[in-house]
Amino acid sequence: MATAMSTLTIDAAAARALPVAAKVGDDKAMLRAAAELTRDLIAPRPGLYWLDLGGSAALGYLALVGATMLPGALAWVAGVVAVLALYRAMSFIHEISHLKHAGPMRGFRRGFDALVGVPMLIPSFMYEGVHNLHHAKTRYGTSQDPEYLPLALMKPWTLPVFVAVSALAPLGLLIRYGVLAPLSVVVPGLRRAVVERYSALAINPGFRRRAPEGEAKRHWDRLETACALWAMTLIALVATGTLPFRAFAIGFAIASLVAVINQVRTLVAHLWENDGEPMSVTAQYLDSVNVPPPALLPMLWAPVGLRYHALHHLLPGLPYHALGEAHRRLTAALEAGSPFHQASYAGLPHLVAKIGRSTLGLR
Repeated sequence: MATAMSTLTIDAAAARALPVAAKVGDDKAMLRAAAELTRDLIAPRPGLYWLDLGGSAALGYLALVGATMLPGALAWVAGVVAVLALYRAMSFIHEISHLKHAGPMRGFRRGFDALVGVPMLIPSFMYEGVHNLHHAKTRYGTSQDPEYLPLALMKPWTLPVFVAVSALAPLGLLIRYGVLAPLSVVVPGLRRAVVERYSALAINPGFRRRAPEGEAKRHWDRLETACALWAMTLIALVATGTLPFRAFAIGFAIASLVAVINQVRTLVAHLWENDGEPMSVTAQYLDSVNVPPPALLPMLWAPVGLRYHALHHLLPGLPYHALGEAHRRLTAALEAGSPFHQASYAGLPHLVAKIGRSTLGLR
């Protein structure tokens, strides 16, 4: 769901202090090596996908129950496990937006929606048809990109606001599906607003989504109905006291923490230095971030391959489990002067400090 960032403005001084990434041309040697060295890694491993998704979801829900029932410190431990496991499970929505829903991966999208999408109110349609626009060469980093804001060119106060507002995401989703969805069935004007503005996991407040058509609309309608029924049921259970408010509050807090962690990851997934001009593939790569080993914590805050976000922009068709091997191959094959090595960073604190300095006009 789009965050409330419409009041953010670009800091002209910071913009002048940053390089114009749009002027970076494509490095053909890097692009050629990326294509040639990873051809054998393109096939997804269905068994791993199912085991990872199912195991993460099961552990997350079990830990969630534990957080509401266990005493003292055990409840806190269970809560942390629930946050990390559910965050990993929900991160598969990114993979789904790139998968072909046929052949060996047929049914995986339905599995995601059943296990995670509907229960957590983030059905797959909220990312499919949206995330692919972020990868379009002519859209990335422009006003037409639903997943881009020039954060490095904005005022310093925008960064904490960008992260803090995400804590309200579970409430926004509950209202979107439990209140707005059923009302929009009988209020045509509201329906248009719900589809255009509240049906995408986007951060660009100017993005407006097109209404789905054909099979996409049928898929959307089925999932939205399921989410609406679940959201209304949840609201009713809490309102009647059938579900104790304490248990609901703990679940809400866990979902909020998941959203905040994901927003922090989003904050450091790119350098956010583009001022709206179209960019070459190499420029898009350099505006994105890899956090490869030996760093260990990215396994938790950037799961399911998201620690290789720059590499993903270079090779968006690679499954998440192949990104580590692809990165190792390209690191070994490309000379030290290649732009490929310039997108790797040490860890989260360094990246947060870097974007913070950028908003201050410092390098």
